Amino acid sequence: MDNSGIAIKVSRLSKYYRLGVINSGTLKKDIQSWFYKKMGKEDPNSKLFVTADGNEADAEGFWALKDIDFEVHKGDRVGIIGKNGAGKSTLLKMISQISAPTRGKIYINGKIASLLEVGTGFNPELTGRENVYLNGAILGMKKAEVDRKIDEIIDFSGIGKYIDTPVKRYSSGMYVRLAFAVAAHLDSDILIADEVLAVGDADFQKKALGKMNQLSRGEGRTVLFVSHNMEAVKTLCNKGIVLDKGRLVFNSDIASAANFYFGTDTFRKHGDILRNDFRDDFFFPYDVASFESYSILEDGKDAPYRIVYDKKSRYTLAIKGTIQKYKENLVIFYSLFKGEENIYTTDMYWSGDVKPGDLREGGFLLEFDLPFDKLTTGEYHVSISAVLHCEGWILQNEQNQMFFTLIKDFEPSPVYQDSHPMNDLSEGYGKAWLPGIMSFPCRTGVTRL
Repeated sequence: MDNSGIAIKVSRLSKYYRLGVINSGTLKKDIQSWFYKKMGKEDPNSKLFVTADGNEADAEGFWALKDIDFEVHKGDRVGIIGKNGAGKSTLLKMISQISAPTRGKIYINGKIASLLEVGTGFNPELTGRENVYLNGAILGMKKAEVDRKIDEIIDFSGIGKYIDTPVKRYSSGMYVRLAFAVAAHLDSDILIADEVLAVGDADFQKKALGKMNQLSRGEGRTVLFVSHNMEAVKTLCNKGIVLDKGRLVFNSDIASAANFYFGTDTFRKHGDILRNDFRDDFFFPYDVASFESYSILEDGKDAPYRIVYDKKSRYTLAIKGTIQKYKENLVIFYSLFKGEENIYTTDMYWSGDVKPGDLREGGFLLEFDLPFDKLTTGEYHVSISAVLHCEGWILQNEQNQMFFTLIKDFEPSPVYQDSHPMNDLSEGYGKAWLPGIMSFPCRTGVTRL
């Protein structure tokens, strides 16, 4: 098999950490464990056992990564996505050869430049200029190479005025600027960056993303990028890997990976159709209502993930469910987000088209008109919620989110937002904030099935 187009190949990669233990306790066992590892055999001092469900467990430690497999092709820009503790940084450290895997293999085709922590390898007593040479040497640059690029590195960092000042007097933002500038100017084939944009200001983030785009698209370098800034990940990357509790759970294009990470079932079940089915095991507290699915419709048919707006078409959100036991304080509503900002929330009674008595026991189909005529081009997500007013939530919007892209040929003025006061639910449940509701009503209809 021709692997010339592959930059990184990871096979059954696993990393195990012992809690509070840095060795086996005796020199004899340490040497024995080292010898068996060199021979490619199982560590005789391991205390792993297999649970009833087939997972390996250990009372003294945990698997930070478990049986990871993937390939990265040359020129790919891969975003590694996951919650804190998912194993993202551990994976990058092993690819960077900072940490050794417990088992599994990593095949690397090319030279790596890593920026895993702000100012790694910097000596606080040395000046910024001296640290450029020191950090460059750590990353594999020769002095002649640093000499050739020193002016370019300093100019990119934007801290030329302070380059001969000891870095112990630098702010964290100045640290990350200089560290990124060194890593970005290394003649490498693969650039690995872990949360390098978390400290820098907006101008630097834009500049850093532009540089990584230039390295990847213009010079054909491979980029592995970890960040909790999903907009930055989606801007830079074309591929996405999702990690969860040390396991690789999704590997596809970046848009699909982002959707998977945020919990939608859209792509797993319906390809490019904007529909989300609730799992059979989904828990609905209160034996009042349950939900089967919700979808975005264009003139009554399932809309695609990329919606090209047509002002002649009608766009609706259709929610299917069942009322087991109708109560008048049942309220179903949906929220529309652009990025992290909630721009619109409305409930089934807001327009006045639906009255409490319109919902009865049995199946129902609830349709909301979507205000796409008031929105601009961009990426959005929609979620539905249901509540028993003064009792508690049946369904919260964090539990289900469906992502889509809206494309328009014209850009209307930004929609007007209004803020409504919070609703005070029962004392036992506490206070719940309903997001700001736009100033115009949204036509609603309900059909009993």
